[in-house]
Amino acid sequence: MPELPEVETVRDGLGRHVLGSRVVDVEVLRDYSVRRHDGGPADFRDQLLGQRLDAAVRRGKFLWLPLVPGGSTGGPTGGPDDGPAAALLAHLGMSGQLLVRSGPGLGERSPHLRVRLVLEPDGAGPAGALALDFVDQRTFGHLSVQDLVPTPDGAPGGLGADLAAVPAPVAHIGRDLLDPALRRDDVVDAIRRRRTGVKRALLDQTIVSGVGNIYADEALWRARLHYARATDTLRRPEAHRLLDAAAEVMTEALAQGGTSFDALYVNINGQSGYFSRSLAVYGQEGEPCPRCGTPVRRDEFMNRSSYTCPRCQPRPRNGRW
Repeated sequence: MPELPEVETVRDGLGRHVLGSRVVDVEVLRDYSVRRHDGGPADFRDQLLGQRLDAAVRRGKFLWLPLVPGGSTGGPTGGPDDGPAAALLAHLGMSGQLLVRSGPGLGERSPHLRVRLVLEPDGAGPAGALALDFVDQRTFGHLSVQDLVPTPDGAPGGLGADLAAVPAPVAHIGRDLLDPALRRDDVVDAIRRRRTGVKRALLDQTIVSGVGNIYADEALWRARLHYARATDTLRRPEAHRLLDAAAEVMTEALAQGGTSFDALYVNINGQSGYFSRSLAVYGQEGEPCPRCGTPVRRDEFMNRSSYTCPRCQPRPRNGRW
């Protein structure tokens, strides 16, 4: 599943290639891919036609493009001080991709193409049209147009825009570790108040967003913590060390374009990330720990897997998770 670095790579690409473009056509080839949109595929198309893509914003694994009417210099009512009232919201699910096509590439259609937006860049005219394709092999991802709601703290809703608003379905999602508005001490307090295992807390998107199975295992290894460590036994320095490790590993992955194990995750140009070559424990069962040489162990965890070094990350005696 794409995690924060993968989604941030996509957000950055969209920010460089499609902002300011106007939506001139929408094709929904699979209704299920817009299942979260109230009103169905026809209304999804109607709400996008003529809209200008104003920014590319991300919080955790959620990505959205605020919408402004194509002829407006301000917000949806035309006033200069109005901000966008709605956004195109995307969640990539297990295998979703957002790909930008242009020129001869407009004729390319993936067999897993679910939604295509035809875009007209500002001032380019029809001859300079682009296509923004939502490709999703496993169909767990989705697109929708959603109302924007104010952020409770008045800070920007996510990375990529100063607008203090988020799509309504994202309002309950916590800020992520790369968000300048995140308050680390608050996250530490929230983790230590829980009565669960530390990995379960790290994966809880309402506490801190964007961390998935891969980067959780890598962060726990760097912090020398076992995934079953009870959160209410964590000392504050340990919790801070874990968050620092998670931010560090995701920043390194972002610099390499994210993690890719197959052709399912790519950036907007169809290029895969290479951070999988740098993973210390995730997917490395039986391989020597890079720090001490002990064979990496794999355990079943929440219908998935957890990878640890038995020596660097000893299981707690009272491990309950």
